[in-house]
Amino acid sequence: MTDLGQKKLPLEDLHQAAGARFGPFAGWSMPLQYPAGVMKEHLHTREHAGLFDISHMKLFAVSGPGAAALLSKACPLDAEALAERQSKYTFFLTETAGIVDDLIVTRLGPTRFMVVANAGNAAEDEAHLKALAENFDCKVTPLDRVFLAIQGPDAEAILTSAGVDGSHLAFMTGFEPRENWFMSRSGYTGEDGFEIGLPEADARELVARLLADERLTWIGLAARDSLRLEAGLCLHGQDITKDTDPVAAGLLWAIPKHLRTDGTFVGAAGLHKNIALGAGEKRVGLKPDGKQPVRAGAQLTDEKGAAVGRVTSGGFGPSAGHPVAMGYVAAPLAKLGTRIFADVRGAKVPVDIHPLPFTPHRYRKG
Repeated sequence: MTDLGQKKLPLEDLHQAAGARFGPFAGWSMPLQYPAGVMKEHLHTREHAGLFDISHMKLFAVSGPGAAALLSKACPLDAEALAERQSKYTFFLTETAGIVDDLIVTRLGPTRFMVVANAGNAAEDEAHLKALAENFDCKVTPLDRVFLAIQGPDAEAILTSAGVDGSHLAFMTGFEPRENWFMSRSGYTGEDGFEIGLPEADARELVARLLADERLTWIGLAARDSLRLEAGLCLHGQDITKDTDPVAAGLLWAIPKHLRTDGTFVGAAGLHKNIALGAGEKRVGLKPDGKQPVRAGAQLTDEKGAAVGRVTSGGFGPSAGHPVAMGYVAAPLAKLGTRIFADVRGAKVPVDIHPLPFTPHRYRKG
């Protein structure tokens, strides 16, 4: 732990040597940016590839004869239907279908799964999953791993040059390439890329090989945020929380159709009710006029000044070339091109409802 009570990344010394500027995030001291700066880091990821230390996130192995049944109870997920190596975006929900956390679950074998959870929710997720596991024949094991993301169009070639072959993986698939390693083709930038969980000693060796390639550079948390926002990807704690549900958030696509009406997972009754009622508000993309970014927390109003929503994420999109934001608006206003206004320090900034994502996804589909 640091003097400020923040947890330290296992590779913190490498980030210090690279000139990182640190800041707190979800209980961790995280590299926010490196000497090149956020704009260059962002664009380098889009043009070549970036290396992200995401070791603040948590990996859980779920194994045993009841593993699939546990995950199908814990999430709106048909875990038994997942093919081996298939990854699926899903959630932990409250009984009223509020989003406790968003997760990626990967089936590694007949009775073995990997769950990747967000840093700020790791302790709550672990307690929740272990409590549910008492009723199933399986084991939940938190893993102590360095977790790295390599994102960008050159990611596969760079990994191959470093001796790690991911060419056989399509987007949202994963496997265990060697003992104590987990690797998936996934990410949080809208670009092609990989996430790799591995022991610290192995991670240090891999990082050295990866950074020997001039196409790759460290990328901090600030550019990770602008990349995911351009890609229209939600940040838990801002765009999705226990006070939002998959219906309003536009995330029903992540829930198999038969579970939307017939599921028995935690939060099923709440979700079924919300689907039947319909969303009172909807998550939308927002494009402010001009070059003034609109930040999270800004209130949204109609032309008469009546409150109609709120901004949950916002900033400048270096690849889009203009400010970008996401937020929630009253459902009748959630039509593309609708003009509303954001309150920025007392000024009313015109904002248009804009398609998501702001920049095209470039995942490898097959």
